[in-house]
Amino acid sequence: MTPAVTAAVLLAAVTHAGWNAIAHRITDKLVGFTLIAGGGALIGFAAMPFVPVPAAGAWPYLIASVVIHLVYYVLLMQSFRLGDFGQAYPIARGTAPLVVTLLAAVVAHEVPNGWAAAGIGLSCAGLTGVALWGLRGRRPHWAAIGAALATGLSIAAYTVVDGLGVRASGSSLGYIAWLMALEGLALPVYAVACRWRGETVQVLRPFAVLGLLGAALSVVAYGLVLWAQTRAELAPVAALRESSIIVGSAMGAVFFKERFGAPRIIAAGLVVVGIGLMLRAG
Repeated sequence: MTPAVTAAVLLAAVTHAGWNAIAHRITDKLVGFTLIAGGGALIGFAAMPFVPVPAAGAWPYLIASVVIHLVYYVLLMQSFRLGDFGQAYPIARGTAPLVVTLLAAVVAHEVPNGWAAAGIGLSCAGLTGVALWGLRGRRPHWAAIGAALATGLSIAAYTVVDGLGVRASGSSLGYIAWLMALEGLALPVYAVACRWRGETVQVLRPFAVLGLLGAALSVVAYGLVLWAQTRAELAPVAALRESSIIVGSAMGAVFFKERFGAPRIIAAGLVVVGIGLMLRAG
């Protein structure tokens, strides 16, 4: 985890929380995700003439990632429909690092050393605190929590698949361009053909600028992560990336008037200490 990789992943964390906040802000989740996914596809297609085509060895990973990302979009939309942003987002993102650590050890033979394992564990404990604070005194919304946990599993799956795919691609820019183009098509095609038909422009127009801003943030966020995965192990990158949970919780408090409070500040401190241990390991 060099300073350049660390800076790239932290910037990815901020931009990722930003596009998720935009997706949550747009009331009709299908509209929001159609604009974000479709905008990402446009960016991907625009970049294709200027970047290499991924090597043959990357295509099985690329195709698998497209399928997993579609599942991820469906689960994330459901999470945002059911739960508060300040909790649905942290639960979804906080689930991923531990699962990525296990998958990276099994699939990529990247077994974390003592410092990295301690940092990942401590960060995940802090992220869990951020996610679960506020449930005391009221009944948990188990459907929302379940959807967020399932979203986290899908995040872990595409993180490992794309980490292996981008390394086999020969070009991180080529891989992200093709991934954004292919994964971004399905949701807009479904929405236009099955839901809106002749009313597409009228439905999308009020949120077009906001949605396309979310698309740009989404491409930047994941492009930075894929680049980082070519220069560092998967588990520390995944764990550091989930510092976006702190940004997401803060956005929930500021923009959606959701409580943050001292317990989440303490949990955030655990995340910072965990990140420090991971960087020491690097």
